[in-house]
Amino acid sequence: MTTTECAVIEVNELSEPGDRAWQCVDVRSTTEFAAGHIPGAVNIPMDEIESRMADMRGDKPTVLVCQSGKRAEMTRALLADQPGELAVLRGGTDAWIAAGLPLVRSTKSRWALERQVRLGAGVLVLIGVVLGILVSPGWFGLSAFVGCGLVVAGTTNFCGMAYLLALLPWNRRGSRMECSLRTG
Repeated sequence: MTTTECAVIEVNELSEPGDRAWQCVDVRSTTEFAAGHIPGAVNIPMDEIESRMADMRGDKPTVLVCQSGKRAEMTRALLADQPGELAVLRGGTDAWIAAGLPLVRSTKSRWALERQVRLGAGVLVLIGVVLGILVSPGWFGLSAFVGCGLVVAGTTNFCGMAYLLALLPWNRRGSRMECSLRTG
Protein backbone atom coordinates (compact mmCIF):
# COMPACT_ATOMS: atom_id res chain seq x y z
CA MET A 1 0.00 0.00 0.00
CA THR A 2 1.31 3.46 -0.83
CA THR A 3 0.47 6.57 1.09
CA THR A 4 -1.79 7.70 -1.72
CA GLU A 5 -4.01 4.70 -0.85
CA CYS A 6 -4.24 5.85 2.74
CA ALA A 7 -6.19 3.62 5.03
CA VAL A 8 -8.33 4.85 7.84
CA ILE A 9 -8.17 2.49 10.78
CA GLU A 10 -10.55 2.13 13.69
CA VAL A 11 -9.61 2.29 17.36
CA ASN A 12 -10.06 -1.46 17.80
CA GLU A 13 -7.54 -2.13 15.00
CA LEU A 14 -4.92 -0.03 16.80
CA SER A 15 -5.73 -1.23 20.33
CA GLU A 16 -5.74 -4.91 19.29
CA PRO A 17 -3.33 -5.03 16.34
CA GLY A 18 -3.00 -8.82 16.20
CA ASP A 19 -0.16 -9.70 13.82
CA ARG A 20 0.24 -6.11 12.67
CA ALA A 21 2.38 -3.82 14.84
CA TRP A 22 1.65 -0.18 14.08
CA GLN A 23 4.02 2.69 14.70
CA CYS A 24 1.79 5.33 16.26
CA VAL A 25 2.79 8.94 15.48
CA ASP A 26 0.88 11.67 17.30
CA VAL A 27 0.99 14.88 15.24
CA ARG A 28 -0.39 17.23 17.91
CA SER A 29 1.65 19.87 19.74
CA THR A 30 3.95 18.75 22.54
CA THR A 31 1.59 20.28 25.13
CA GLU A 32 -1.40 18.38 23.75
CA PHE A 33 0.66 15.19 23.57
CA ALA A 34 1.78 15.57 27.21
CA ALA A 35 -1.83 16.17 28.30
CA GLY A 36 -2.81 12.69 27.09
CA HIS A 37 -1.68 10.33 24.33
CA ILE A 38 -2.05 6.74 23.21
CA PRO A 39 0.42 4.41 24.97
CA GLY A 40 3.49 3.80 22.81
CA ALA A 41 2.87 6.81 20.56
CA VAL A 42 5.73 9.09 19.58
CA ASN A 43 5.20 12.83 19.21
CA ILE A 44 6.16 14.44 15.92
CA PRO A 45 4.11 17.63 15.62
CA MET A 46 2.49 18.26 12.24
CA ASP A 47 4.62 21.34 11.57
CA GLU A 48 7.82 19.28 12.08
CA ILE A 49 6.85 16.08 10.27
CA GLU A 50 8.59 16.73 6.96
CA SER A 51 11.89 17.61 8.65
CA ARG A 52 11.70 14.65 11.03
CA MET A 53 11.08 11.79 8.62
CA ALA A 54 14.23 10.10 9.95
CA ASP A 55 12.51 9.76 13.34
CA MET A 56 9.85 7.51 11.81
CA ARG A 57 10.52 3.80 11.48
CA GLY A 58 10.39 2.68 7.88
CA ASP A 59 10.06 -1.00 8.78
CA LYS A 60 6.59 -0.67 10.34
CA PRO A 61 3.25 0.61 9.06
CA THR A 62 2.48 4.02 10.54
CA VAL A 63 -0.78 5.33 11.96
CA LEU A 64 -1.11 9.09 12.35
CA VAL A 65 -3.09 10.34 15.34
CA CYS A 66 -4.37 13.75 16.47
CA GLN A 67 -7.28 14.84 18.64
CA SER A 68 -10.11 14.18 16.17
CA GLY A 69 -8.43 12.96 12.96
CA LYS A 70 -8.38 16.19 10.94
CA ARG A 71 -4.73 17.14 11.53
CA ALA A 72 -3.68 13.53 11.03
CA GLU A 73 -5.37 13.55 7.61
CA MET A 74 -3.68 16.87 6.74
CA THR A 75 -0.33 15.36 7.80
CA ARG A 76 -1.00 12.31 5.64
CA ALA A 77 -1.46 14.63 2.68
CA LEU A 78 1.94 16.21 3.45
CA LEU A 79 3.50 12.73 3.38
CA ALA A 80 1.73 11.59 0.21
CA ASP A 81 5.01 11.14 -1.71
CA GLN A 82 6.75 9.18 1.07
CA PRO A 83 7.11 5.40 0.78
CA GLY A 84 5.58 3.05 3.28
CA GLU A 85 2.19 2.12 4.65
CA LEU A 86 0.35 5.00 6.25
CA ALA A 87 -3.03 5.16 7.99
CA VAL A 88 -5.05 7.69 9.97
CA LEU A 89 -6.84 6.78 13.20
CA ARG A 90 -10.53 7.57 12.67
CA GLY A 91 -11.70 9.93 15.41
CA GLY A 92 -8.19 10.35 16.89
CA THR A 93 -7.64 10.36 20.62
CA ASP A 94 -11.26 11.46 21.10
CA ALA A 95 -12.34 8.06 19.72
CA TRP A 96 -9.67 6.33 21.82
CA ILE A 97 -11.05 7.97 24.98
CA ALA A 98 -14.66 7.21 23.95
CA ALA A 99 -13.69 3.53 23.67
CA GLY A 100 -12.56 3.63 27.29
CA LEU A 101 -8.91 2.95 26.47
CA PRO A 102 -6.07 4.32 28.63
CA LEU A 103 -4.09 7.48 27.95
CA VAL A 104 -0.56 8.28 29.06
CA ARG A 105 -0.43 11.68 30.76
CA SER A 106 2.86 13.35 31.49
CA THR A 107 1.40 16.63 32.72
CA LYS A 108 -1.84 17.94 34.07
CA SER A 109 -4.16 18.79 31.23
CA ARG A 110 -4.02 22.38 30.05
CA TRP A 111 -4.81 24.19 26.86
CA ALA A 112 -2.03 24.36 24.29
CA LEU A 113 -0.49 27.83 24.04
CA GLU A 114 -1.51 28.05 20.38
CA ARG A 115 -5.13 27.41 21.35
CA GLN A 116 -4.93 30.10 24.04
CA VAL A 117 -3.63 32.56 21.41
CA ARG A 118 -6.49 31.69 19.02
CA LEU A 119 -9.03 32.20 21.79
CA GLY A 120 -7.45 35.45 22.98
CA ALA A 121 -7.17 36.87 19.45
CA GLY A 122 -10.73 35.87 18.64
CA VAL A 123 -12.11 37.44 21.81
CA LEU A 124 -10.20 40.69 21.21
CA VAL A 125 -11.39 40.91 17.58
CA LEU A 126 -14.97 40.24 18.67
CA ILE A 127 -14.77 42.87 21.40
CA GLY A 128 -13.35 45.38 18.92
CA VAL A 129 -16.14 44.75 16.41
CA VAL A 130 -18.96 44.83 18.98
CA LEU A 131 -17.65 48.00 20.64
CA GLY A 132 -17.02 49.52 17.19
CA ILE A 133 -20.67 48.99 16.28
CA LEU A 134 -22.21 49.88 19.65
CA VAL A 135 -19.92 52.54 21.12
CA SER A 136 -17.54 54.19 18.68
CA PRO A 137 -15.93 53.30 15.33
CA GLY A 138 -12.55 53.89 16.99
CA TRP A 139 -12.87 50.47 18.62
CA PHE A 140 -12.41 48.82 15.20
CA GLY A 141 -8.76 49.72 15.72
CA LEU A 142 -8.52 46.97 18.35
CA SER A 143 -9.53 44.39 15.75
CA ALA A 144 -7.07 45.90 13.25
CA PHE A 145 -4.29 45.78 15.86
CA VAL A 146 -4.94 42.10 16.56
CA GLY A 147 -5.06 41.38 12.82
CA CYS A 148 -1.69 43.10 12.34
CA GLY A 149 -0.28 41.06 15.23
CA LEU A 150 -1.45 37.83 13.59
CA VAL A 151 0.15 38.85 10.28
CA VAL A 152 3.45 39.61 12.04
CA ALA A 153 3.25 36.29 13.93
CA GLY A 154 2.59 34.39 10.71
CA THR A 155 5.43 36.00 8.78
CA THR A 156 8.09 36.14 11.51
CA ASN A 157 7.15 33.05 13.54
CA PHE A 158 7.17 35.23 16.69
CA CYS A 159 3.90 35.81 18.47
CA GLY A 160 3.86 38.52 21.12
CA MET A 161 0.57 37.29 22.52
CA ALA A 162 1.99 33.77 22.93
CA TYR A 163 5.02 35.23 24.67
CA LEU A 164 2.81 37.11 27.13
CA LEU A 165 0.46 34.16 27.68
CA ALA A 166 3.45 31.91 28.42
CA LEU A 167 4.28 34.16 31.37
CA LEU A 168 0.92 33.56 33.04
CA PRO A 169 0.91 31.26 36.10
CA TRP A 170 -1.05 28.39 34.54
CA ASN A 171 1.45 28.14 31.66
CA ARG A 172 4.54 27.84 33.82
CA ARG A 173 6.00 24.39 34.29
CA GLY A 174 5.28 23.02 37.75
CA SER A 175 2.66 25.65 38.50
CA ARG A 176 -0.10 24.74 40.92
CA MET A 177 -2.53 26.96 39.03
CA GLU A 178 -3.28 24.75 36.05
CA CYS A 179 -6.16 24.89 33.65
CA SER A 180 -8.28 21.76 33.95
CA LEU A 181 -9.82 22.00 30.49
CA ARG A 182 -9.11 19.21 28.04
CA THR A 183 -7.03 20.08 24.96
CA GLY A 184 -8.69 19.87 21.58
